[in-house]
Amino acid sequence: MTAHTDVVVVGAGPVGLFTAALLDSAGVSVRVFERNPGASVVSKAIAMQARTLETFATLRVEDGKRLTDLLLPLGRPVPRTHFATLPTMLELGGFESAYPYMLFIPQNETERVLAEHLATRGVPVHYGREVGSFTQDTDRVVVSADGETCEARYLVGADGAHSTVRKAAGIGFPGTGPSNIGFVADVELVDAPERNLTLWSHETGSVTIFRTPGGYRVFGMEPGDTGLSPEEVAARRQRPPGLDDLRATLVRIAGTDFGLRSASWLSQTTDSTRHADRFRAGRVFLAGDAGHVHLPAGGQGMNVGLQDAANLSWKLVAELRGWATPSIVDGAASYQAERLPIAVRLGENTLAQSALMTTFTPAGGALRTMTSDLIATSPSLSAELAGWVSGLRVRYPVAGDAHPLDGLPAPDLPLADGKLVHRLEIDRFLLVDLTPDGRFGALASPRLDVAVGPPRAGVAAALVRPDGYVARAWAEAEVPEVTAAVLAWLGTAPAPLGQ
Repeated sequence: MTAHTDVVVVGAGPVGLFTAALLDSAGVSVRVFERNPGASVVSKAIAMQARTLETFATLRVEDGKRLTDLLLPLGRPVPRTHFATLPTMLELGGFESAYPYMLFIPQNETERVLAEHLATRGVPVHYGREVGSFTQDTDRVVVSADGETCEARYLVGADGAHSTVRKAAGIGFPGTGPSNIGFVADVELVDAPERNLTLWSHETGSVTIFRTPGGYRVFGMEPGDTGLSPEEVAARRQRPPGLDDLRATLVRIAGTDFGLRSASWLSQTTDSTRHADRFRAGRVFLAGDAGHVHLPAGGQGMNVGLQDAANLSWKLVAELRGWATPSIVDGAASYQAERLPIAVRLGENTLAQSALMTTFTPAGGALRTMTSDLIATSPSLSAELAGWVSGLRVRYPVAGDAHPLDGLPAPDLPLADGKLVHRLEIDRFLLVDLTPDGRFGALASPRLDVAVGPPRAGVAAALVRPDGYVARAWAEAEVPEVTAAVLAWLGTAPAPLGQ
């Protein structure tokens, strides 16, 4: 017997679950298959960046709350972050965001909240069901998962770095193999440092320690763990370290084990850097680690994957509902056109951070000092790096004479009825009307909401996409030109509600 659904998502990590939740919020039927027997119980990624929090705030959950409302009490807000563990921190409070900070929250907690939301919505998440193969034609994808067949309109592979979906779709995964191997752990420390700590020495290596909601995160690397061949890294990964190994490593690097008592999670990191050569193959898409892997520097990996989900989901809804323009399907605004360059830049900035963190030579130390000093004395450089890491300055390409907001995440503009992010819906655009006379109110339609806000210098109106990015903004605007922009993005001119 063959089951039928609109979208099959492979992978029940945060990216796959969030994709399913966004699609479901638009009334799209979706099923999730996960090869592991159950939900993850370890922390893994722990940093949720500001742009991700904004995106999560668009998803309604029970009792009128937003997904962000459920996550914030489970984590710890942090107003600054690092680039390559340099001494000078990056401030996150200077951005016009509803969430000008980073949230420390274990990945398994995020997954649990998403899975519980999907359960209340009746969205099936099948654990212990591995997708072994699929076929596709011009109209459908047929997926085989441990003896069950499921037919869908689209397939999303969010199944990690060793993605079965990517391989079966024949999508390449070019890049560089690993040249170093580090340690990362969530631990209990009896003699923990009073403040967040980074020690770096070209002779002994590096270690960073910071407090998390459940204890302390510890990560670092020794000089002898760099300059390796991929084969050497693979051999070392066959011998994963235990608690005593971590204790000895900390003593070699820092002269103390900080009273290491236990570890709830202990793993290894590498700087292997790859990205898929395309993010779409017919009716098959890749998201998250299935499309890009890199050194986990700056807490960017999971967050970029979740932004993949936000970008992809509204475009899938548009295709399924029949209003996706050619630009959205396979043109300049398509999922692949917008997200593949982000994956490339992600690899470049994490490789740069790897060089700053793991070049254990006097020259490497000098480079760290110089870069840290440049960040400290250059507000524009500091803001640019903070924008990369937080996602708040990730910009999609724009054409012609662009407004400064075009292609960027929408700022947290004050509206007459609350936060801008709370007005966003996955199946429609939002037109923010900041004119004194509210001249764009009549443009509201089933696929276009209109929200009114107080006048703002330099912005008369902004057309905001379902994922929170500014499609077009105007310093001065009249109804005909705004109507033309709506037509270009939605494929039809606005019509009054009910018509």
